[in-house]
Amino acid sequence: MTHPAEVDPRLQAHLRSWLGAWPPAQPVHVVGSERRVEPGWDGAVRALNGVATPDGAVVSVPPAAEALVGAAVEELEADGVDDVLAALGERLPDLLELPGARYGAGVFRWSTEPTASDDPGTWLPRDDPRVPEWLHPFNGDVLVALADDGSAAAGIGRKQHDARGHELAVVTEEAHRGQGFARRLVTQAARRVLADGAVPVYLHAESNVASARTADASGFPDVGWRILGLFGGAAGTP
Repeated sequence: MTHPAEVDPRLQAHLRSWLGAWPPAQPVHVVGSERRVEPGWDGAVRALNGVATPDGAVVSVPPAAEALVGAAVEELEADGVDDVLAALGERLPDLLELPGARYGAGVFRWSTEPTASDDPGTWLPRDDPRVPEWLHPFNGDVLVALADDGSAAAGIGRKQHDARGHELAVVTEEAHRGQGFARRLVTQAARRVLADGAVPVYLHAESNVASARTADASGFPDVGWRILGLFGGAAGTP
């Protein structure tokens, strides 16, 4: 388990920028941040963002909602960070006026020592004709492993949230699965992110066993941290 005060300074700088505060100053630390009313990496506005550790969590909301959400936390009679977050999550769609949205959590991982591997991918601009359409939305160049016929076998996009935190998203085309592309591309991309002075972040759903295996094999351990968000409705997340 990694205490939130002991993580890499680059990751701490990213979380302070991305959330508005870090580390958490109390078990559930509600902070109002302008980042919650500004477009994110893909142009979408996300009214809720958060990162939870076994010791505490930062819940980032629009500045206008900070007092309301903070008061809701104080009202909750729950034991432990997880219980408070679960109870708060049921109220957040109403508190943030996002009908139809639902609260959820995923696994938050990062790496400063990615697993050693070869480099199967080539960094390409997003408008390169060899880049598959699903990589076009990312805000930066993308990493693509090319098959013998020149088509994309697998690829990684970077969600560059700020100068210190780049989230990796990897997809392998069905015909090329089982060849280790995901693991090798993640480690290659992670080394590039670290060389750029940022920390590579890897997020996935609790139920996504394949992503968990890729992360474990690539040097992104699960240390009990979770990403918090609202999904669906008008929440700004898929």
